[in-house]
Amino acid sequence: MLLDRPLRAALLAAAGSATVGRAMRRYGFHLGAKRFVAGETFSDFLAVARSLNAEGFAVACGILGENVHDRAEASSVADEYRRILHVFAMQGIDANVAFKLTHVGLDIDPKLAYENALQIAETAARSGNTIRFDMERSSYVDRTLDIYRWVRRQFDCVGCALQSYLHRSWNDLTDLLPLAPNIRLVKGAYLESPEVAYAHKSEVDRQYVRLSELALSRPGYTAIATHDPAIIEHVIAYAQASGLPRRGKFEFQMLYGIAGALARRLCAEGYRVRIAVPFGTHWFPYLMRRLAERPANLAFVVRGLFARQ
Repeated sequence: MLLDRPLRAALLAAAGSATVGRAMRRYGFHLGAKRFVAGETFSDFLAVARSLNAEGFAVACGILGENVHDRAEASSVADEYRRILHVFAMQGIDANVAFKLTHVGLDIDPKLAYENALQIAETAARSGNTIRFDMERSSYVDRTLDIYRWVRRQFDCVGCALQSYLHRSWNDLTDLLPLAPNIRLVKGAYLESPEVAYAHKSEVDRQYVRLSELALSRPGYTAIATHDPAIIEHVIAYAQASGLPRRGKFEFQMLYGIAGALARRLCAEGYRVRIAVPFGTHWFPYLMRRLAERPANLAFVVRGLFARQ
């Protein structure tokens, strides 16, 4: 269940506040960030990834950060993702990478973001892995999909996310189908105007189901990224009725710190389940978006606050 719009707006506004961010970076890991973030270093991530692999889960690695405005920093982030992919290959870690294009230079120059994304995709292809572009606010969708198309024409190993709360996502998916795309379906975590996004959960859920059925009915690969049991059961029923195998055509994805018994059940039933595990020092905006998505997440942090007293 989504939080009411004013509270979501307050939490998402806090995500961009430097003052709130400084305070939370001081105490945030104690209050609840550690539940959703592996840690601040790649070593922290590897420890979590190995543990999840041992339980049978695949992992999606993300370095926390976005909206980079320095060319050298954007290139450094791209180099770090390439290094991470090499480590996965050398150490046999069942993990891929997912990142925001603003983290590799989209706000600076789309050409820079494309070049950095292309280098990461080339490294993934050589190591037999995959990458995926995360989707950001609606104002970035066109540029993100343009870069996805450019990179996808050169490498099969690249995917992107689509958000079911955006009105446009049905047309976006339809336009991508000739590429046999690797799509990650999410509901959407940003606060958008009613002109571009559905305002009610029932509408978001309805479009999510329609998008999942369309993606599963066509060539490509689909990541069903949701914790919604009703949607997951619907996808399972649709896949079974369509004769789809439990692996090879789609997977389920859940967030670190939120995935629980349902993820373990799906894994035990033979489905591929990938846990998205972020790490890095820029964890505050990520935490705020997780709190804005679900009341249970906010309650967890509030309990941490009182436990600290």
